[in-house]
Amino acid sequence: MKNLVSFTLILSSLLFSSCDAQLGKLLKKVGLEELSTTDVANGLKEALTQGTGKGADLLSAKDGYFKSAYKILLPEEAKTICSKLSIIPGFTNIENDVIEKLNRAAEDAATKAKPIFISAIKQMTIQDAWNILKGEKDAATQYLNRTTNQALYNEFKPVITSSMEKVGALQLWSSAVTKYNQIPLVKKLNPDMSDYVTNKALEGLFRKIAEEELNIRTNLGARTSDLLKKVFSKQD
Repeated sequence: MKNLVSFTLILSSLLFSSCDAQLGKLLKKVGLEELSTTDVANGLKEALTQGTGKGADLLSAKDGYFKSAYKILLPEEAKTICSKLSIIPGFTNIENDVIEKLNRAAEDAATKAKPIFISAIKQMTIQDAWNILKGEKDAATQYLNRTTNQALYNEFKPVITSSMEKVGALQLWSSAVTKYNQIPLVKKLNPDMSDYVTNKALEGLFRKIAEEELNIRTNLGARTSDLLKKVFSKQD
């Protein structure tokens, strides 16, 4: 009970005071004097920079999406188109062709992720860092999702659109939809493939970041610096 009361005092101090000296005294009472607010903030920023950098690098490499657990598949309406077109000469392998091309576009776009993540990490407050350290196993990923999702979408979509055009995916898709819509009695379709691929690419990116976060939280070997070991030992 005594430790619980002491810890409550620490949290209250974080909410209502930015005085490091006062916080240091409170930390000392519960045996945490070696972990300063600066340690917490810098440790979390280091962990996030490491995790996001690794995640973005892996997904932006060739086959980062296409030959991984983050592979983007076609939406159901697209599969319907492909199944009906597969009997038409020139469209026999349409589904596989489109899937590869849209995954290549996502890999292209993932190169834009790191600067956006780093900007959000730099803006993290001490209170944000404490909340992440003591929060859920994916608290850091949730923080990044809240603070970067829209910026990432804005950066990813033009790149994905351009990349899909570059590798012929949009042209292929446009041709496929045109052919499909010529089939009698079918419901005419015109899905926004760029929007779909962008959202799926971001979904995969944050899944990868969550995995990297969990690795640092649970795997001692992933804490590659003294600061990471010091900070994350407090949530073990």
